[in-house]
Amino acid sequence: MASDAELPDVGQRARRRIARRLLPFLFVLYVVAFLDRVNVGYAGLEMSRDLGFSDRVFGLGAGIFFLGYCLFDIPGALIVERWSARKWIARILLTWGIITIFIGAVHTPKEFYAGRFLLGAAEAGFFPGIIVYLMHWFRQEDRARAAAMFMSAIPISNIIGSPFAGWLLGVHWYGLHGWRWLFVLEGIPAIVFGLITLGYLTDWPQQAKWLPRDEQEWITGELQRELEAKSARLSLTVWEALRRKEVLLLTLVYFLAVTNLYGFGIWFPTILQRATGLPNLAVTLIAALPYIGAFVVMLWISWHSDKTGERRWHTAAPLFICGAFLAIAIGFRSNIWAALAALIMAGAFSSAFIPSFWSLPTALLGGSAAAAAVGLINSVGNLGGFAGPYAMGYLNSRTHSSAAGLLFLLIALFLGGAAVLRMKAPRI
Repeated sequence: MASDAELPDVGQRARRRIARRLLPFLFVLYVVAFLDRVNVGYAGLEMSRDLGFSDRVFGLGAGIFFLGYCLFDIPGALIVERWSARKWIARILLTWGIITIFIGAVHTPKEFYAGRFLLGAAEAGFFPGIIVYLMHWFRQEDRARAAAMFMSAIPISNIIGSPFAGWLLGVHWYGLHGWRWLFVLEGIPAIVFGLITLGYLTDWPQQAKWLPRDEQEWITGELQRELEAKSARLSLTVWEALRRKEVLLLTLVYFLAVTNLYGFGIWFPTILQRATGLPNLAVTLIAALPYIGAFVVMLWISWHSDKTGERRWHTAAPLFICGAFLAIAIGFRSNIWAALAALIMAGAFSSAFIPSFWSLPTALLGGSAAAAAVGLINSVGNLGGFAGPYAMGYLNSRTHSSAAGLLFLLIALFLGGAAVLRMKAPRI
């Protein structure tokens, strides 16, 4: 793998210009997406009490998002590859923004389930579409860092969203509780950025008027050579790619890792409030701490992964470390502040696996085969977003303690880390 210093001047210029143009905008889009996906975790501090929802009802409603989400991921990723990322991503933003606003009007469990299911269906295709879109603009050697800049929106959205949610939960405007305003005000940016996306994004380098001709030719040539190298090693149809052993194994790994990511993320504010009795604003401020650490850890791991060209251990190690901190939290649960410190550290590592993980399928496959594989991994894997929150809610209701739910997440993490190490290291 060539170092950055060995690239020609045109390559250096192209990489910098593309990164400056695309990554900040994609970052903002994913902040908006993740806010709308996990705001239910903060709304749950008041919504469950206001509407009389049990932990089981709330956990099912939070997780049912991913049942709708899994239905359209593969078609969405293929649409980005074969049609237009710009138009598809804009459509997704507009639709989920509208549905998020309507979730602010629910009153019954059935309405809550329906709203979350439709929100998942509306957002389906966004994340795999962005992963495929990055393949149109960034070389394999740069992809983990590019993905990390985009995916750092996960911790940043929680850092931003936590205090904002804490403040909103305390308002009561025009006869509406603050948790309803949380959905309304966080749905509006998706609609605004959906309209902006149509004019800002460019589908392919050769269509980019903002990219000089020599830089267009350089990045296009680099990506074409990468695709040809993959084809020389392995030429697969879409259906062959979906049945490949490595793709199925990556799907399992992602399912197990996402089970923890959303099980922890959605329930952490509730666990924190019940353990400490702190008011909503204090809870949401403390709930931001894991994600400050996650931002730093994710960027460092992705940088080191690109520097070394190693992907499997950079995916597995954060899962093992997160699981170890959950074990400490369970072991020290009689000491609230020691357990809290361990949970904050677990949260710091919960999303750090993502950039190096998503470099694995794009290193193995190219073109429509890669798009379909990304769609499959994301759609089926994100069913962990249903399993994690629902299992936490179910176990909380049965045991009246968070320990059993955290143990469930710990097991998922260690199984996921072990599974990714069973893969052969891809050639980069």
